[in-house]
Amino acid sequence: MIHRPTTKPHGNRKDFENIKRLFPYIWDFKGRVILALTCLILSKIAIVGMPLVLKDIVDGLDSRQMMANAAVALPLVLLLSYGGLRLMASLFNEMRDAIFSRVRYHAMRGISLRVLRHLYSLSLSYHLDRKTGGITRDLERGTNSLSSILNYLVFNIFPTAAEFIFVAIILLSKYEAHFTLITFGTVAIYITFTLLVTNWRMHYRHEMNDHESKANTFAVDGMLNYETVKYFSNEEYELQQYDKTLDKWESAAVKSQASMSLLNFGQGAVIAIGVTLMMIFAAQGVVDGNMTIGDLVLVNAMMLQLFIPLNFLGIIYRALKYSLADMDMMLKLLDTKVEVKDAENASELKVTDAVVRFDDVSFSYNKDRKILDKVSFEIPHANKVAVVGPSGAGKSTLARLLFRFYDIDSGSISIDGQNINAVTQRSLRANIGIVPQDTVLFNCSIDHNIRYAKLDATDEEVQQAAKHANIHDFIVSLPDGYQTVVGERGLKLSGGEKQRIAIARVILKNPRILVFDEATSSLDSHSEQLILESLKEVAEKHTTLVIAHRLSTIIDADNIIVLDKGRVVERGTHQQLLEKDGLYAHLWELQQEEELIEEGGRGE
Repeated sequence: MIHRPTTKPHGNRKDFENIKRLFPYIWDFKGRVILALTCLILSKIAIVGMPLVLKDIVDGLDSRQMMANAAVALPLVLLLSYGGLRLMASLFNEMRDAIFSRVRYHAMRGISLRVLRHLYSLSLSYHLDRKTGGITRDLERGTNSLSSILNYLVFNIFPTAAEFIFVAIILLSKYEAHFTLITFGTVAIYITFTLLVTNWRMHYRHEMNDHESKANTFAVDGMLNYETVKYFSNEEYELQQYDKTLDKWESAAVKSQASMSLLNFGQGAVIAIGVTLMMIFAAQGVVDGNMTIGDLVLVNAMMLQLFIPLNFLGIIYRALKYSLADMDMMLKLLDTKVEVKDAENASELKVTDAVVRFDDVSFSYNKDRKILDKVSFEIPHANKVAVVGPSGAGKSTLARLLFRFYDIDSGSISIDGQNINAVTQRSLRANIGIVPQDTVLFNCSIDHNIRYAKLDATDEEVQQAAKHANIHDFIVSLPDGYQTVVGERGLKLSGGEKQRIAIARVILKNPRILVFDEATSSLDSHSEQLILESLKEVAEKHTTLVIAHRLSTIIDADNIIVLDKGRVVERGTHQQLLEKDGLYAHLWELQQEEELIEEGGRGE
C-alpha cells in the first residue's frame, strides 16, 4: 500500500498574533474603516432606540393611559418614529457593508498576492516536496477565512458588544438591579457554555480540514498524472484512495454536526431560562403597579433583541474559530523559511565575456548522499562544454546549481568572476537560458508559451524563434496556428513538439549563457539533426553548457566533462577521450551498439 504524507493542522496556533497580521491590509483604507464603524454605531443606536419607542407606543395605547391623556395623536408620532428608527438601522447597516467591502476585498487580494509571491520565493526543494492540491485548497480556504474574520469582527462581535453596553445602561438607569443581574448572568452563562463546547468540538473541524485537503490532493494529483493512471489501469486505486479519505471526512463531519446540535440546544435552553425569568419579574412588576405594560414589552424586547445577535454570536464564534484554523494553514505557508535568499548587499550580475566557472563545488540534497564532490571546470567565452556520465552522476544538478535553485555546500560558482551567491537571483537567471529535459508548458496558446521568454516580443520575433527551432511550419499547419491551446502541461503536443517550443522559447530569450539539459532527448533522429544545426548556429556566440545523454550530440564540444558518482573522472575533447579508452569510450561504445541494434530492428 502506498501512503502519501499529509500536513495536519497544528494546535499551538497564535490566533491573536494572526489577527494582528491582518491589520496592515485593513488599515490601507483607514478612512473607510472609521466611516464603516461610525455607521455601525449609528445603526446600533437606532436598534436599541426601537424598544424604547415601542414602550411609549404600548403605554400610549393602553386603555387606562388613553382615558387619562387626551393627546390621541401621540401614538401616531411614536409609530412614525419607530418606523424611522427601523429604516435608519437598515440604512446604516447597508452603508456599513458597502463602505467596508473595499477594505475586505482589498485585504483578500493583498494576502493572496503575498502568499503566492512567497511561494515563488521558496526553493526548488520545497516545490518538489509540496502537494499542489493541498496548497491550493489551503490558499483558497485561507483567503476566504480572511474575509469571514473581518466580517465577524467588524459586523458581529463589535456591534454585539456595543448593543450589550447600550442595553445594560438602559436597564441599570430605568429598572431594578435584578433585571440587569439576570441579563448579565444569562449572557455570562451563554458565552461560557459556547466557549467550552466549541473548544471541545474543534478537533472534529480540524479532522475535516485535514481529510478534505488530503482528498483534494489525491484528486489533483491523479488528474495531473492522468496518462500514468491510464497506463497502469489504476483508476480504481486512485478512486479508492480518494474515497477512503472522504470516508474519514464523512465520519468527522457527522460528529461535528452532532456536537453542533448539542451546542445549539444548550444555547437555546440558556436563552429560554433567561427570558422566562425576566418575564416573570417584569409581569410581577406590572401586577404590583411598579411597571407599565410598556415596561414589560420593553424588557422583553430588550432581552430578545440582545439574544438575537448573541444567538448568532455562538455561530459566529464557532465560525471564527474555524476561520482562524483555516487562516492559520495559509499563514503557515507564509512562515515557511526561504532557503535560497539574495545576499543583503547583492549586486546585479554584469556579464561581459560570460565565462562560467565551477570551483571545487560539493553539494548534497541530504546528508546521507553526496551528489557532487569537489567538481571543478570552466566554460570559456563562447565555448561549448558538455557534461556526460551515467544516470545519477549529478549532471542535471549542475544546471540547477547554476540557476541557484539550491545553495552549494562548499566551493563556488562564478560568472565573469562574480560569485553567483553575491548577485541577485533575478539578474542571474535573466542571463541564462535553459532547454530542460522535461518540458512543461502552460495551458495556454503556443504563442504565449514561446513569448513567455520575452513578454514584449513582437509577432515577428516569436515566429523567427519558432523557425530556428524547426517548429514554425508545424504551428502554421494547425487550424488555430500560433493561438492553438496546448492543454494541461502541453499534453496535446508530442514530446518532440514540446521540446521544440522550449527551444524556440530560449532562442527568443537570447541569453548570454545557454544550458541544454538533454534538450533533444525527445526528438527523432531527423528532427534532432535539424535542431542541432539550429542550436549550433544560436550557440556560436554564447557560452554553452550541454548536459547530454546521447554522446553523438556533443562530439563538437570544445571540452567534455565526464562525471561518475559526483566526481570528474575524465575531461577533454571527443577524440581525446576516445583515445584514453576510459569511461567515456565505454559509454560511446555502448551507445554505438544500441544504435546498430535499433537500425537492425528498423531494417526488419
